[in-house]
Amino acid sequence: MGDLLIPDFEIRDLILEYGSKEALKCYQCGMCAALCPWYQVDGVDFLVYQLAQNIKLGAVLNSEDKDVIAHEVTELYRCVGCDACYDQCPRGLNIADMLRAVRRIMVESESVPGPLRTTISSLYSNGNPLSQPPEKRTDWAKDLDLPAFQPEMEYAWFTCCTVDYDPRCQKIAQATAEILKRAGVSFGILGNEQSCCGEAIRKAGAEKAFKQVAESNIKLFEKTGAKKLLTTSPHCLNSFKKDYPELDGNCQVIHMTQLFARLIEQGEITPKKELNKRVVYHDPCTLGRQNNIYEEPRQVLKNIPGLELVEIPEFNHENSVCCGGGSGGLWLEWPKGERLADVRAKQAADTGAQILAVACPYCLTMFEDSVKTMNLDIQVLDVAELLAESLEP
Repeated sequence: MGDLLIPDFEIRDLILEYGSKEALKCYQCGMCAALCPWYQVDGVDFLVYQLAQNIKLGAVLNSEDKDVIAHEVTELYRCVGCDACYDQCPRGLNIADMLRAVRRIMVESESVPGPLRTTISSLYSNGNPLSQPPEKRTDWAKDLDLPAFQPEMEYAWFTCCTVDYDPRCQKIAQATAEILKRAGVSFGILGNEQSCCGEAIRKAGAEKAFKQVAESNIKLFEKTGAKKLLTTSPHCLNSFKKDYPELDGNCQVIHMTQLFARLIEQGEITPKKELNKRVVYHDPCTLGRQNNIYEEPRQVLKNIPGLELVEIPEFNHENSVCCGGGSGGLWLEWPKGERLADVRAKQAADTGAQILAVACPYCLTMFEDSVKTMNLDIQVLDVAELLAESLEP
């Protein structure tokens, strides 16, 4: 990346100012490269520790050669923010945070992949990354008789842009709504004024776009009196817990699988319909490694009669392999043979499971694409879909 023989300390200082001082911790042990999910993709040499070294030298974002620039853009957006390296780094270096600073400069100079430029533009104009009209955000709920959130309700349900607009992911929301209503949960939806949480786009470097949507959501929470948030997406959960407090946005937040497990434990819902399927559960990076939520989704699945829960050998819990959708990866296109989701989908299929269970809309989207293109004999379903199916009418 760039010319290592010509350090550019002006660029280095700017990157450090933008929040990449983490790079100074790196002593080039190389452990991150072995732990990175790209290590499992044949033909991809993504030496993560070199990124830190190049930042320390200012040997990044300083070339004028078009081919070098194109390669550098690709490599700087290869990190999907899964935190596999951070989890084991002996110096506590967070590569995703380090790269967020570099990507901020790239966004400001419009040196980002085309799909991300479109995504960022849509955040500004529509409040969502999918170029969809804000007034259609809750169209999926029109026939479900879901209440708008009121201050006396316990939970405000923050549904996620992917769930609101993607026809396949809308099925997650519909299943979740059925479960919540059956359990008598006091909840309401936030409506069309809700904006994207901004988690992924912030990691992609679009700091200004993140602040715009985050501040809009914080005003909505204050206006509606929302204090406790339910999230469908782990990415929303992560952002509300770790990013929003920087902007004085402080709400309690839990993921749906945590609530489902609690409802089952308390006897508010009881799965009775037998599934009789072999199911393997994938730990989303943002739910598992980044928020330590491993057991609740498994407890939900274990309570479904007839369901046989299996694990992917070696690569489960904190060793789960990323789907590739984080940090803007959901909107990027990688050549055949360079998709992290393909690696993970193959691992899941090799267990002999009939169903790959997920607890994240990003994972569902990425894995369904891989299952289809690789002709794998496995179905991808969200935990909410499986739980809803097991509840007798």
